[in-house]
Amino acid sequence: MSSDSTKLAAMNPDAKLGMLERIAYGMGDFGGNLIYTAISSFLLVYYVSVVGIPSAAAGSILAISKIFDGVSDLIMGRIVDKSNSKRGKALPWLIRMSIPMGICSVLMFTIPANFGPTAKIIYAFITYNLVSTIFYTGYNVPYATLQGLMTLDSYERGLLGNFRMMLATAGTLLVNNVFTRIAQAVNGGGEEVLYAYQKGWTVAAIVMAVGFIAVSFIPFTLCKERVKQDNGGEGEKGPSVMESLKSLLKNKYWVLEVIFLFVLYFMMSTMFGSQFYYMQYVVGNVGAFGTVSSIVQIFQIALMLLAAPFLMKKFGKRVTALAGMGASLLGYVLTALAGTNIPFLIVANAIKGAGFGLGAATMWGLLQDAITYGQWMTNVQAVGMGNAASSFTMKIGSGIGTAALGWILAAGNFDAAPESASSIAALGWAYIWVPIIACAIGVVCLIFFDLDKKYDTIVKDLEEGKWKGTSEHKDL
Repeated sequence: MSSDSTKLAAMNPDAKLGMLERIAYGMGDFGGNLIYTAISSFLLVYYVSVVGIPSAAAGSILAISKIFDGVSDLIMGRIVDKSNSKRGKALPWLIRMSIPMGICSVLMFTIPANFGPTAKIIYAFITYNLVSTIFYTGYNVPYATLQGLMTLDSYERGLLGNFRMMLATAGTLLVNNVFTRIAQAVNGGGEEVLYAYQKGWTVAAIVMAVGFIAVSFIPFTLCKERVKQDNGGEGEKGPSVMESLKSLLKNKYWVLEVIFLFVLYFMMSTMFGSQFYYMQYVVGNVGAFGTVSSIVQIFQIALMLLAAPFLMKKFGKRVTALAGMGASLLGYVLTALAGTNIPFLIVANAIKGAGFGLGAATMWGLLQDAITYGQWMTNVQAVGMGNAASSFTMKIGSGIGTAALGWILAAGNFDAAPESASSIAALGWAYIWVPIIACAIGVVCLIFFDLDKKYDTIVKDLEEGKWKGTSEHKDL
């Protein structure tokens, strides 16, 4: 048997997974979101309203750190490629990173009260980067890689992705409903003591960290790596980093998808980072935060579970994504019209959630299609770099969005007067108008993303060993 045949046999391309293993894989992102959502929804609130770090400085800490975070993705990807153990390449990292990440997450929400302003900023910068740049990246990159190592079956991989997104959203839903309630309970009261003491926030972080560490053992214990890969030794040398990047930048569909992902994560950073303040100071009912925010995740899960598979099969990923971005845009417009009407806000957020569900179900598939087109167009295989570079772009978008939130709040004099007219206007921009602009840009990107009209021809060419330079379809 040839070495290639041996490798194919080891990969077990026909592996079918049981329901327990699919759920176990999805639980990995459920656990990760116990930490990620605590950061995205409440860390800026903790920095500004509990610890007293200026909003512009707090936003800048998160934005600058995202640059390091994006670079660490590429480094961790290389480490996983070179890893080898009895449990495989990815699984061991889930345990290696979970405990230190949980500990550092608690430290992140425990800034010493006797520190001066500069010391608080330095402490926040160090602990945030320990969590996000080092340990979360060290957990999440192997976790994402695990999806491709469990099976080569395309349908099974699709199911794994769907379970991942549904359970990740469930984790977000849980954190948004319990985090501040834990803080309030530990601080000994309701809304009036939420910002008064740090201990409640620290205990809430401990609960999330313990939950994350416990859940991380589920995929480690129940998932298996069936796809065996060499640590890159023999064979033809692949394209250099610069060759891969050049091929990606020539690929208009990859560029459109990257812009789409950038604005999506920029939007989520400003919206999720401001929604707690929006409910407190604009709506005047912080007690409704859990209900109003949770409806987004509930409808997102429902659309991914019930509608997205049918719509993608019937109309394709691009049209489904367009419908999602259009629904999200409508939801934000309705939020602007809702004012302080809680039932109206719930309806608007249900529409947003439906749109998010369709977008989440399609965005990774659109990215892979764009990378496939790039291979046909340039004859350069840049699958790894295409995914890594897009991940870097998303993190930059998230970081700049968080920084923009801090700058918008600072421009509205939020630190000094959170209930002033200028602060209310700033929160409106962060929670409504920035997302409206982002959704509009996303719609434009998807309108020009007409790859669905030519994708079958491109795949056929690639199966026949052709690319644009050797194809009779050079005008595609």
